[in-house]
Amino acid sequence: MGIYKDCDIRGIYGQELDESTAFKIGRAIGSLVLGRRIVVGGDVRQSTPSLKENLMKGLMNSGVSIVDIGMVPTPVFYFAKNFLKADGGVMVTASHNPAIFNGFKIILGCMPITKEDIEQIQELVETNDFTVGVGEKEEVDVYQAYKVHIKKLLGHEGKLKVVIDAGNGAVSKLAPELFRSFGYDVKELFCQFDGRFPNREPNPAVYKNLVKLQQSVVETEADIGIGFDGDGDRVVFVDLKGQIVTSEESFVIFIREYLKSEPSPVVYDIKSSSIVEKEVCRYRSQPIMERSGHAFIKKAFLEHSAVLAGEVSGHFFFKELGCDDGIYAALKMCEILTKSKKDLVALTEGIEKTIMTPDIRITYPWEKQRDLLVKVESLKYKYPISTLDGIRVQFPYGWALIRQSVTEPCVTIRFEADHEENMLSIKKEFLACVPELYGLHEMLKY
Repeated sequence: MGIYKDCDIRGIYGQELDESTAFKIGRAIGSLVLGRRIVVGGDVRQSTPSLKENLMKGLMNSGVSIVDIGMVPTPVFYFAKNFLKADGGVMVTASHNPAIFNGFKIILGCMPITKEDIEQIQELVETNDFTVGVGEKEEVDVYQAYKVHIKKLLGHEGKLKVVIDAGNGAVSKLAPELFRSFGYDVKELFCQFDGRFPNREPNPAVYKNLVKLQQSVVETEADIGIGFDGDGDRVVFVDLKGQIVTSEESFVIFIREYLKSEPSPVVYDIKSSSIVEKEVCRYRSQPIMERSGHAFIKKAFLEHSAVLAGEVSGHFFFKELGCDDGIYAALKMCEILTKSKKDLVALTEGIEKTIMTPDIRITYPWEKQRDLLVKVESLKYKYPISTLDGIRVQFPYGWALIRQSVTEPCVTIRFEADHEENMLSIKKEFLACVPELYGLHEMLKY
């Protein structure tokens, strides 16, 4: 599939992505924005400084003026783009991917980047068809402005004891500082910058990466544990018993907080548990299902003027921000706990419990994947289906989803049901359409 994805550019540093490619990508982006002013930031990865430097050279050689905001979390980059009234931006990061990866999150104008934009950048890189110009560079520190902005939006202080697991990523300094400024008692875990991510992989949505956070919460008798990804736009929570709070459960808590005053559209990704849709409907609001992927969710979030959006990966979008922000989400969660005088255990107790599998990734040849989806689509004569992203089949007591991977030769399957008996029934009927998958993964056994 290469480094050019649907929502960003990303690959293994030194193999798929290097400084010369970064320079050309800068030239290509500069050729699209045509002499305007854009913000450039970068995360803590060891490869980021050199990739960022070459990207900026490429941008300036195409006539773009640069505002270099240094090493920042991605939410600060989003803030800086608006605060500095820039025409676009590039963040050098591979987000939640392991240390060997790096890449570019790109903003062109006001809306999220599209697949067509990425394809246009790729074409320019491959044809070397760049504009020529001389851009200027300035350096701006936006940390203090970001802190002031967040303080104005929240303002509520609390006394909770929190454990912050930054995973040695980009929020390692900023998150503890902000939480302490709100009065919270902070215990730091892996809050030293280290782009090798030596203590855990930078993806908190893979719950095994949060084992030490869970242990620390219990050992320190903390009220909440907070696990960030590598660039700070994702967050996962741990309750005072050391239990992971799923992203959908966290999202339900936000939904209850935001919809209690007035109805509003809420966007969620196709892989989310049914508890999200049900909760939005309970508040007589409009649930909007969107395909998985940051750019797709954000586009729907903005187009529908939604009050919230969320993904199972741990991205949470807020209307007052206009974007996703893991730091803000964590502070907002702590504000909710403080105001309600309830802990996370109590807040999640009343949320419906379902049985849900994680993503089941099955290696399968590219050329045969479409045949699988066609076979599953035959269930449309019996059940409602969605073709928004792959094939999602709505059974009476749950659903099944099969999607093609855009990055590797595999398909991804996920199931949800109200209890174990119906889970087995859904798996059985689903796999009857694609018996060639049975036995390829332990979780497909029924």
